[in-house]
Amino acid sequence: MDSTFKGFGPKAIPFLKALDFHQSREWFLENRELFEKELRDPLGDLVEALTQRFLAAGLGLRGDRKKSLFRINRDVRFAKDKRPYNRHLSAILSPDGSKMEQGVFYVHIGLEGCFAGVAWWQPEAALLLSMRRAIETWPERFRAMVKALNKNGLELDAEGGMKRTPRGFEHVEDKDLVAAIRNRHFVVRHVIDPAGIHGPELVEELVDFTLRAKPLLDWGRAIEGKIADD
Repeated sequence: MDSTFKGFGPKAIPFLKALDFHQSREWFLENRELFEKELRDPLGDLVEALTQRFLAAGLGLRGDRKKSLFRINRDVRFAKDKRPYNRHLSAILSPDGSKMEQGVFYVHIGLEGCFAGVAWWQPEAALLLSMRRAIETWPERFRAMVKALNKNGLELDAEGGMKRTPRGFEHVEDKDLVAAIRNRHFVVRHVIDPAGIHGPELVEELVDFTLRAKPLLDWGRAIEGKIADD
């Protein structure tokens, strides 16, 4: 158990409910100290505790309280929904500590639920094409990865896939491979009980999940490495 993260404050979720109700800069500024104490600072502690643990476990994921946390403010420039604040707070740990890398760990504390994910999330075109080609060319490696995830109690997220098989892969017939090739991202998720966010045990829970998700990280990294070698 890591002593640096003591848990989110008891008012973390109530704060998000109140912020979502008010959706007002004035209200947020009046209650900013509560936000920092109950949510932002604990999330920073969690990121740094996980960074230490992920490093020790050889997971190749890191972050810090300055770079890893997403803003509570929404970007409303091109959005129809002009509410200024998110209903959640989240953070990302990645190979280089930035938000720009692929093969990441994501944690989300919010009104619509609390969860963690390990993801190759909407990779850019060249990497996504390489992933699809890897599924087609080395199906046994892809299936071994899926089997390892299943053995660890995890399943690839099936949501958000293309309705049609992308051009160049129409000849693939195996249903599991077709479904995988239609994916726009490769993700596994872990649901966090909101009652369990208030104690240091959350670190252990998230380390265990990420270790179970390691086959997905390894599979994607092998493909990234092959791109770099070509």
